[in-house]
Formats: sequence, structure tokens, C-alpha cells
Amino acid sequence: MNPHLAQLQPYPFEKLRALFAGVTPNPAHKEIKLSIGEPQHATPSFIMEALAGSLKGLANYPTTQGTPVLRQAIGTWCRRRYGLELNPETEILPVNGSREALFSFAQTLIDPARAGGTPIVVSPNPFYQIYEGAAYLAGAEPRFLNTLPDNGFAFDYAQLTPEEWARVQLFYVCSPANPTGKVLSLADWKTLFELSDRYGFVIASDECYSEIYFDEANPPIGGLQAAQLLGRSNERLVMFSSLSKRSNVPGMRSGFVAGDAKLLKSFLLYRTYHGCAMAPPVQAASVAAWNDEAHVLDNRNQYRAKFAACTPLISEVLGTGMPDASFYLWAKTPIADTDFARALLEHYNVVVLPGSFLAREADGVNPGARFIRIALVAGMDECLEATRRIREFAQQL
Repeated sequence: MNPHLAQLQPYPFEKLRALFAGVTPNPAHKEIKLSIGEPQHATPSFIMEALAGSLKGLANYPTTQGTPVLRQAIGTWCRRRYGLELNPETEILPVNGSREALFSFAQTLIDPARAGGTPIVVSPNPFYQIYEGAAYLAGAEPRFLNTLPDNGFAFDYAQLTPEEWARVQLFYVCSPANPTGKVLSLADWKTLFELSDRYGFVIASDECYSEIYFDEANPPIGGLQAAQLLGRSNERLVMFSSLSKRSNVPGMRSGFVAGDAKLLKSFLLYRTYHGCAMAPPVQAASVAAWNDEAHVLDNRNQYRAKFAACTPLISEVLGTGMPDASFYLWAKTPIADTDFARALLEHYNVVVLPGSFLAREADGVNPGARFIRIALVAGMDECLEATRRIREFAQQL
């Protein structure tokens, strides 16, 4: 067996099941689950119709690079959303959701034999656990940069020495961030680009929450957009995007990677052997989704209304505020986050995720400890009922 498998930690939801073992939820309350970032809004009918209308495509093997029509639709969206002019032949690659691409990109990129010692993959902390697993299975060492409320959830680059930065081959960044909702500013991107120039590492920008934001006049800036605004090329920079949150199709597993053509050429080679081409009906449905913005605006409006209604209820007792973007509330708990989540389930039948499950101890700190992640993905009525219960529970502590 691959020895690196032994380095993998249980996934957060495995830890959650273990935490809740033996708990009997209060039967007076219906279960409300706000623990997983799975969109609950309805999938637009036109996307389902495009999928069903393309089932004859199942008779054909798909190409790993995807159809020209799909790559063109993605390119048009990137122009409309970010003002980018990408070459659909060399700078855009459809993938089966951002999760598998974030993982497999590290397998393509990391060179364990490069001089200087074991490669380092840098990740925000808290973080999406795929980053850690991708690093380990590529033969690299994950390092976690704490993002804490005291400094506005900014990266603490001083956690690594210059000698360690010299071993960094890949830096995962998530903006808007999971779970904090932090959006990197242009100044933040400039600092990160300067580090990449100095040490030569690649930036993998996870932007799967980019379309869930609250101010229509100020959408989150993307990594490739930041590079363009700063007069830079896409060298050593790729972005990962997905339809799952944007279009409420998490089961469709559709996204794309865009950016550095040299990196994408190697990534396409890896994927050709990996055998992960997108099914033709999914490609057709994805074209329909990327070409429409009306359903995305409706989706944002639903989240905006839920956050406006629910955030004040939580902020009164758990000291959280509106995130920059995404659909999570990152709320501080007055007791251990695991104790809070377990007791909340037992007494009020609301499921949330302990923040410590989303982080690792670094520099003597687990930045997720005494936080919970509340995913406002259910309908308005359920979210309001859940936040009322959380508020009532917290007031008793």
C-alpha cells in the first residue's frame, strides 16, 4: 500500500459521526443540518433539461479536454465575470468538480526529488482537507498558515522561515475562504505574488465560493483577475472554479481549471492517464449553466436574505458578523467547540461542524478551536429556526 495513506486524517464528517456517537437528539425538535456545505436551493430546471436532452451523448467517449463549446462557454464567463481573455485551447480545462482537480493538480505538480529537501505545500488554516491529503499523497509536507480574527483572517507568512519558503512548491489559497468567508484584496494578492516570484512556487486559487457574495457592486476579486489588474501574466497561477455552489448542482461534479498554459498542458497529460473526462451530458448541462446569470443572481438573493435575517440572531450570542462572502457563519463558542456541537444536537437537534475539525495545530494554536461553522444552505424557514435554537442554547451557557 502507498505509505502516505497512513498520514491521512479522518475527514471532518467522520469525526463528527464519532463525536455524536451515543447522543440522542431531543425529539421535540426536528433535525436541522447546517454542518455540510451542500447547497439546498433547487437546481434550475433548464440545467436539468439540458442534461436530460443530451443523454444520447452517453454513446460516445468524452475527450479529457472537453468540448470546444464547453471551453468557449467557460471562457465567455471568465470574460464576463473577471474581464479575462483566456485561450480556450490552452488556458481552460474542464474538470469533474473542483475537489478532484485540487487533489490531482498536486499529484501533477509536486516533484519530491527536487533539491532542497522534502517539498512543502502551504495551506490556509482552517482549510479544506483536500489540500492536506493532496500534499501527503504527492510526497510533500503540508504546512498551515493560521488565519485568525485578530488580524482579519490574513495569512501569517512569518510562520515559515526563508529556508522553508525555498522548499514550497505549491500554495493553496481559498478566496472566498472556507470557513471564514475572507476575501483576498488586491493588496493581499500582490503580497502573495511577490512571494511566488521570490521563491518560485505555484499558486492554486480555489474560488468555488466566488459567486456567493452580498454586494452586487463588489464581487470578490479572483486570482487571475488580480494578476491582470497588477499587470502580471498567469505564470505559476491557476484558478479552480465550480458550478456546485454557483448553480446548485453539487451532484453534477462540474468545474474548470484556468491559467498558466504550461501548467495546464502537464495537467491535461496527467488527466488523460487518470481517466477523468467529463460525461457528455454533463458537459452540455454545464454549457447551459455557464451561459446564464439570472439563476445565479436569484441564488445570491436567497443567501443575502438568509444572512440578513440569521446573522443578527447569532451575533448577539456568539460574536460573529457577516462574512465577506460564501455561505458560512464562522461563530465563536463560549465553550469547547466539540462540546458546543454535541450539546446543541442533544438539546436542540441542530447539527453544526466544530471548527477544530477544519484546522490543525500550528505555532501552538488550532485556529478552529472554539469556533463552529454554520452553513446557511437550507431554506429560509429552516435557517431561521436553527439560528433561533442556537441563540437560545448559547444564552443558557
